[in-house]
Amino acid sequence: MNTAHVLMTLAAMAAVTFALRALPFVAAKWLKKHRFVERLGEFLPLGIMTLLVLHSGFGAAGTHPKGPWPELAAVALTALLQWRFKHPLLSILCGTALYVAWRNGSF
Repeated sequence: MNTAHVLMTLAAMAAVTFALRALPFVAAKWLKKHRFVERLGEFLPLGIMTLLVLHSGFGAAGTHPKGPWPELAAVALTALLQWRFKHPLLSILCGTALYVAWRNGSF
């Protein structure tokens, strides 16, 4: 490889990276007008959070012999507190505290 080839490759990578970062700001007016994007905004965050919880829960449950009970209890507590109080910080904090305490042998 020569220097010109490396510099052209770096410039192309920088241009693509910049374009991908700038695209949401450039297309924001257009995106706000479309029903499909609005529907994605309604359902996508919940879907992603659900997938993250399931993936991390199943992954962590397989790493210890006690089974999936700490993960299930923490998710259940978090969901219950969120449903009851509608305060995400409280729900996440309490669910995480229960999970950490249980996994460290406090229960």
